[in-house]
Amino acid sequence: FGSSGHNRNRSRTVTRVLLPFPLQRAMADAIGPLLGARVRRLDWRHFPDGESLVAIEEGLDGFDVALVASLRNPDELALPLRFAAATAREFGARSVGLVAPYLAYMRQDKRFNAGEAVSAPLFARFLEESFDWLVTADPHLHRNPELSKLYRIPVRRLATAPLIADWIRDNVPNAVLIGPDSESGQWVSDIASRAGVPYQVLTKTRRGDRDVEVSLPSIDAARSRTPVIIDDIVSSGRTAIETLGHLSRLGLPPAVCVVIHPVFAQDAYEQLLAAGPARVVSTDSIPHPSNAISLAGLLAQASSEMFEDAVPSENG
Repeated sequence: FGSSGHNRNRSRTVTRVLLPFPLQRAMADAIGPLLGARVRRLDWRHFPDGESLVAIEEGLDGFDVALVASLRNPDELALPLRFAAATAREFGARSVGLVAPYLAYMRQDKRFNAGEAVSAPLFARFLEESFDWLVTADPHLHRNPELSKLYRIPVRRLATAPLIADWIRDNVPNAVLIGPDSESGQWVSDIASRAGVPYQVLTKTRRGDRDVEVSLPSIDAARSRTPVIIDDIVSSGRTAIETLGHLSRLGLPPAVCVVIHPVFAQDAYEQLLAAGPARVVSTDSIPHPSNAISLAGLLAQASSEMFEDAVPSENG
């Protein structure tokens, strides 16, 4: 694309550019046509000493740009995100947004122990310094009831419940939804209502990062049904594994595990599969072999609204 001055006066609807990080190229290719956006190159590599080198296509004069990056490894991505956003502005971008299907640094929203950094608002301030808007899917909200209370730039929080309910309705007949802990209740109840199936929310006692005990569910509510374990984030996998074990000991059939954000740290996915689920499926908020539910349509719709409303800030 060219960099002539008349680009500044073009309609926003034909001047949208997506710059995906390498792992999100497929996602950008899916949402680009839905947005009427051009998908352009963003390269990211490391020097031998570990420093990042980010390169994007030039000629962004007057374009509205969005980086596409799922924040699965936020510490590794933080500086490259800033480098890419700043470089897009240097090349003339009118505005720069962030499409982050998975948003990190949401859990530490208060100081639990003396001396701890409260990282959720700090990370929000960090992103605000580089981006004019943010789109994400089902962020893990704890004590912040709304994402807009945490972020001071325009944000869109997408709900995956309709997509997950559709998938369950189409793929798991006679299901009963199982939320492995109280925090999962907000997603499980919504999905169950949309899918027209019953649900239960269990309680858990966490003794450490990999030591979790999950309570027994009511067997009567689950008899003769296929259990579907719903969780928003699976990282270590211990909660899901314990839940699978309890359901198995109750004599229920192997459960289907549905994950909104498949973080799967280290060998968590392999351990989860070894626990004997009927199937493990996830949204594609994070690229993973378990991906079965596409967020492209939701992300494209929300991003289109953000592009339409994009107002250049003083960032960069």
